[in-house]
Amino acid sequence: MAGSKCLALIAHDQKKDDMAAFARANQELLSRWKIVATGTTGGRVLDAAPDLDVTRLKSGPLGGDQQIGALISTGEVDALIFFVDPLTPMPHDVDVKALMRLAIVYDIPMALNHATAIKLLPTFEA
Repeated sequence: MAGSKCLALIAHDQKKDDMAAFARANQELLSRWKIVATGTTGGRVLDAAPDLDVTRLKSGPLGGDQQIGALISTGEVDALIFFVDPLTPMPHDVDVKALMRLAIVYDIPMALNHATAIKLLPTFEA
């Protein structure tokens, strides 16, 4: 059963397989959270771990990043895992930077890669 805290999950296109594998491997820990995710990432997470409580928002380039940013600014997201692909140009890079800025401003834990997420996830008290 999902806890009262909310975790946001986002992955760039080249990192969606990694996010799905992360969700599958960490289903027990993730099941303690309400999860919001950008559209395609959320679909991939649900395919990999269908028992998780995932609310899918819009695709990142269509406003999903901004929706998650709004949830961060209203205190509804408690942590962010964003698997970033630094090697692929992103046409919506400005939105990505704005989302990361909000996570920093509102001082929520943010993991930008698998190694950090795997270390931080067990320490989050959901």
